[in-house]
Amino acid sequence: MDNWFTIDTIDKDTYIISEYRHWEETHCYLLQGQEKSLLIDTGLGICDISAPVKALTDRPVAAAATHIHWDHIGGHQYYPEFYAHRAELPWLQGGFPLTMETVREMVLDRCAPPEDFHVENYRVFQGAPARLLEDGDIIDLGGRRLEVLHTPGHSPGHMCFFERERGYLFTGDLVYKDVLLAYYPSTDPAAYLASMERVAALPASRVFPGHHSLDIQPEILVRIRDAFRSLEARGLLHHGGGQFDYGDFGIWI
Repeated sequence: MDNWFTIDTIDKDTYIISEYRHWEETHCYLLQGQEKSLLIDTGLGICDISAPVKALTDRPVAAAATHIHWDHIGGHQYYPEFYAHRAELPWLQGGFPLTMETVREMVLDRCAPPEDFHVENYRVFQGAPARLLEDGDIIDLGGRRLEVLHTPGHSPGHMCFFERERGYLFTGDLVYKDVLLAYYPSTDPAAYLASMERVAALPASRVFPGHHSLDIQPEILVRIRDAFRSLEARGLLHHGGGQFDYGDFGIWI
């Protein structure tokens, strides 16, 4: 893998698989249960994520996408049992809202790919989910249960996953320390606020983002929620509202 992936351990059966050699610094999360394992997001697809996953677990692995953006489903080709939200099925069937030329430019942007990587061969994953997840669904791994939270805003079918017993909240692109994006046509700033209202009310003890710094505490959920509330109060919670800096995060709507 040419040192492409960095592995961090959360606990004895939960791992972070990160891609720090691309500017997006995408994080994927491997959760091992007694019967199976779950890989939350599969990264950029520049290198084969199934190799480090196999080294970490001997259970059957399913993949769950927080959302169907190219940088979160790049390794889905290795997981026939993958889960997605119904709202983003068209993106898995040829309707992804970016051209391949644009995606390939983003793949190479501020990236140190392996020598054997050829961007002209890069494709956005397409396929049929083994399971369509809905809000309130439970993913049971055997001794570990994750609650599915439909949290639109960044994308129509965006999902967070909450492991209530451990207090782990996996936020995908809803929450991270950088500029939160809600300006694309496929985003919804008002829905983003509603989703933040929901996750800020959870009894989360740890927050695991989709990108960038892993030094992130649950208090950021309230601060991001309050920032969106403030934009709504000022009449700015709409596309074209502007770009706003809050220190360790920003909002672009």
